[in-house]
Amino acid sequence: MNDSQYMKRALELAQKGIGHVNPNPLVGAVIVKNGKIIGEGYHEKYGEPHAEVNAFKSLKESPTGATMYVTLEPCSHYGKTPPCVDAVIKSGVSRVVVASLDPNPLVAGRGIIKMQEAGIEVEVGVLKEEADALNVVFFHYITTMMPYIIMKYAMTADGKIATHTGASRWITGEIARHRVHEDRKRYTAIMVGVGTVLADDPMLDCRIEGGRNPIRIICDTHLRTPLNSKIVTTATVIPTLIATTSDDTKKVSEFTEKGCQILSISTKSERIDLNLLMTLLGERGIDSILLEGGATLNASALEAGIVNKVQTYIAPKLFGGISAPTPIAGTGVATPDEAYILKNQKITILGSDILIESDIEEVQPCSQES
Repeated sequence: MNDSQYMKRALELAQKGIGHVNPNPLVGAVIVKNGKIIGEGYHEKYGEPHAEVNAFKSLKESPTGATMYVTLEPCSHYGKTPPCVDAVIKSGVSRVVVASLDPNPLVAGRGIIKMQEAGIEVEVGVLKEEADALNVVFFHYITTMMPYIIMKYAMTADGKIATHTGASRWITGEIARHRVHEDRKRYTAIMVGVGTVLADDPMLDCRIEGGRNPIRIICDTHLRTPLNSKIVTTATVIPTLIATTSDDTKKVSEFTEKGCQILSISTKSERIDLNLLMTLLGERGIDSILLEGGATLNASALEAGIVNKVQTYIAPKLFGGISAPTPIAGTGVATPDEAYILKNQKITILGSDILIESDIEEVQPCSQES
């Protein structure tokens, strides 16, 4: 096996931490000596030992003179755990192969320098593209301290997210819906608008084996969420945040008594200031949000410039109807050259449905806000 093959194994290990390490990065490590793997590990849970330490714990023999493959530069600072770079140096490995550099200002190349100063041969960049893609959420969050936002919606082949009567269950099939729950496990939080709560009374939980429920965030300008809704009645079980501009202390206390956390947010164009909300959520350690909010919230999120990625589920169905809702409401752009541009498309077939994942290339405000 060569460097790329060992690093591929480290990346496979790193993925085992999905849904358990946020807001930390996904990291895997493999230790090789005389052509065989003698230890491996990954970051399993936030606050617990990192990949390098777990790899050392699994050793079958002395690592002196071995090569370590790690998907992300070993940390060089004290956080929840001691610096991994110190453990690497102490272990006696003679070579370290790193996929990605850590953009964390507390690390940012310091781990590499420290290992080199200790006489360890270091190589950087093996399977970098794959490693960077694995930690796109961490890289965004650690450099901006703002959540990475994935706008997700399911629509028919004619672009409808519901019929003209408002019925929307179900547009996609079971395989596509299972994928959505995998993402609810992957990302820290899920956000919808109050309109979705009123129309569907959703749970917004994760329903797959070994899943982890995301933190639920409701954008509710005037506190219209029903106190008997599933969201509110299960708030003591699943963390639930309601962002609102309401200053009605009686209403607020009714929600807090049921376990909801209220975030008081100022208005922007008579709606919740989503940019301010993202700042507050980032300060709470929320690194990623799956936006399942419906057409109105989707439009507001795009106009606010907070969307990083778009997930478009397309079902082979036609609803028709001029009044049937589409994925993005609002006024929209005035001319084609003002469009939100999508790039880096990835297409996945999920049963009879199609998932198109795209990055937002450039976010421009609507002309009326210029």
